[in-house]
Amino acid sequence: MNTNDPMFQTLTLALPMIAIFYFLLWRPQSQRQKQLRTMIDNVRRGDTVVTAGGILGRVVKAAGADDAEILVEIADNVQVRVLKSTISDVRAKGQPEKAEKE
Repeated sequence: MNTNDPMFQTLTLALPMIAIFYFLLWRPQSQRQKQLRTMIDNVRRGDTVVTAGGILGRVVKAAGADDAEILVEIADNVQVRVLKSTISDVRAKGQPEKAEKE
């Protein structure tokens, strides 16, 4: 194989760049999405959830994993139905609050 071939030079640059993008961007992002999907599917009554809109609440009613909605209490005697697809974080019942960044 001739190393002066333009196709060979293009491949020697393109293949390492694709590998870098895969290991630094695509793979970690897909792992985070898979972890979030697992957390959302396993949400239970009493867990604290954070929606994409920034609303924090405690899960009052979480039906089966195939249901698209859950019932969340955001204040005393104030309950809202929330789509599971809008949940951005799930904190288990006994899990401590995350430290706020200053």
